[in-house]
Formats: sequence, C-alpha cells, structure tokens
Amino acid sequence: MEYIYKTQNVCARNIKVDVEDNIVTNIQFLNGGCSGNLKALPAIIEGWTVEDIENKLSGITCGNRPTSCADQLVKAVKEAYQLASEKKH
Repeated sequence: MEYIYKTQNVCARNIKVDVEDNIVTNIQFLNGGCSGNLKALPAIIEGWTVEDIENKLSGITCGNRPTSCADQLVKAVKEAYQLASEKKH
C-alpha cells in the first residue's frame, strides 16, 4: 500500500512509502531535506520491517529539534502499517 505522510518539524515536507505485509519499500522524502542523507537512508533500509525501522531510528533528533527525518519515517511507516492492517480486516 502506498502511503504519503505529512511530516512535522523537519525540512522534508512529506514521506512516501509502500508497506506490504510489514515490509517497507519505495521510501521517498519529498519537498525538502538534506539530499544526500535522504537518498542514503532509503537505500540502506529498503526491505526492512516496520519494527526494524522503529528499533533503529525512533527518537533520533536533528540539531535542537525534537525529531528528525529518520524519526518522522518511523511515524510514517507505523501509520501506514496500521492503515494497511485495518483495510485487511
């Protein structure tokens, strides 16, 4: 299921992901952010589970912000997974 998440308190405005059976693919940070980091992060975690992403990236901050693009990705994949699970039932 393709899902677009509206971020909060980070430079990238949106995150687009596909979540299928708890596997996350096709991660894209849209409309801002640090280009190199936002290309590298999806390349590294492509195919990870929602839990793996949450365990590794949750709580990471950027500068003095209370969140980061990585932390927002955790929120995006959890929300997408929840919606996909609800649609199956």
